[in-house]
Amino acid sequence: MDYGFLSVLPPLIAISLALVFRNVFLALFVSCTVGQIILDRSFFQGLGNSFKGYWKVFESNGNTNVIMVILLLGGLTLLLEKSGGIAGFVEYMTKKKNFISDRRGANIFTWIVGVVVFTSGTLSCLVTGAVSRPLSDSMKVSHEKLAFLIHTTSTPVCVLLPFSGWGAFMIGLMEAQGIQNGPVMLIQSLPLNFYCLLTVFLALFVSITQKNYGPMRLAEERAISTGRLDDPRHSGLTDEAGEARARLSNIHATNPLNLLLPILGLILMILIGLYITGNGDLSKGNGTASLIWGAAMGLFVAGVLYVGQKIMNFEEYLAYLFKGMGNLLPIASILVFGFAMGTIVKQLGTGAYLAHLFEDILSPGMLPMLVFVISCLISFSTGTSMGTMTVMFPLSMPLAVTIGVSPVLISAAIFGGSIFGDHSSPISDTALMSCGMSGCDVMDHVKTQFPYTLACAVITLMLYLAAGLLG
Repeated sequence: MDYGFLSVLPPLIAISLALVFRNVFLALFVSCTVGQIILDRSFFQGLGNSFKGYWKVFESNGNTNVIMVILLLGGLTLLLEKSGGIAGFVEYMTKKKNFISDRRGANIFTWIVGVVVFTSGTLSCLVTGAVSRPLSDSMKVSHEKLAFLIHTTSTPVCVLLPFSGWGAFMIGLMEAQGIQNGPVMLIQSLPLNFYCLLTVFLALFVSITQKNYGPMRLAEERAISTGRLDDPRHSGLTDEAGEARARLSNIHATNPLNLLLPILGLILMILIGLYITGNGDLSKGNGTASLIWGAAMGLFVAGVLYVGQKIMNFEEYLAYLFKGMGNLLPIASILVFGFAMGTIVKQLGTGAYLAHLFEDILSPGMLPMLVFVISCLISFSTGTSMGTMTVMFPLSMPLAVTIGVSPVLISAAIFGGSIFGDHSSPISDTALMSCGMSGCDVMDHVKTQFPYTLACAVITLMLYLAAGLLG
């Protein structure tokens, strides 16, 4: 059945509500309900079937595996934190090896810590800020510069190193739109995620060269010449971040291997799983099953290490595991909505309708650039990267497949555009946490960082235009 313009209503409602209320759960719930009502042509039947749609998500082994991986990795992330392995790695780098002696070294160290703690954007902000601020303060690094480095190595790195709940989340979004072998497609999209690559390596470049531009240059000059690390017109550390710093400071540093070995076990088991399930060909392996194996191995290695060293007993290990899993329940819930939304959009034929509507005016080569721009606008307005990804995939991917645009390129555009808003918006959770952990005023952070993020976004826009036109 041809639903015409009605087929576009669910994604449009999702985008509109996300922009107005800045609540992705509300936006996706309402849009899924409206979509099901359109399909059933009955308000009450559609309302009831919309709830059944969420339950049907778990009829797919792939969907269930992805959601389970997210929860398991949430448990592993908290265990890595509580074990003291992260603190031990930082202590090894700063005190035992004494690598840091100037402002350049302090900046590079902050960048390295942010990259190493890639399992969670929030955890990255907490850990990187907590361990690098005292060192950066002693070297007279402005809090604006520190906030920029903390923020830039949080979610952008999580997307580029998807061996965490982020990877499972992105794979789930891709496979919800019918993309086969999501893990391989995700890996293929990483070199095309121009925004994240540019911004992460720009942060490294300015750390090494100490070249600062625009408001950031003025902030750094103020810190060097006067010793004022914050703009004197604004206050510093927030109570929330102070509590987070205090919580992290209570964690006793242990052997750095308590961080590195579980992560190594995770990555190796994923590769082994892909090799076994693909009969020797990694590209043909079962990605979701391999993620389960990897998460299980990471947890097993962590358990053996932590219980064996008496860092925690088995009961504490299980308590942290389940608490960490609970921390990622909101993300898993968003993904359930995303799976349900993907099914509804397919049944409505949204992609085919949009392709027919724009076939005479929309060049396939323009689509990656437009998807990136729209993702940037939504994520900047809402401050949520995962929410933007969840909204954009059901709208963009069916259209891309129908008009013959690479799903890998479109996926990369969505991922990068979604991170732009999380990275640039003053209402982003990682922006607030980066400011809190660095002591920087939120608007000072946005003002000094935006020239960098905007420059990366403009270059990315041109790259997607070129990639789209060149096919």
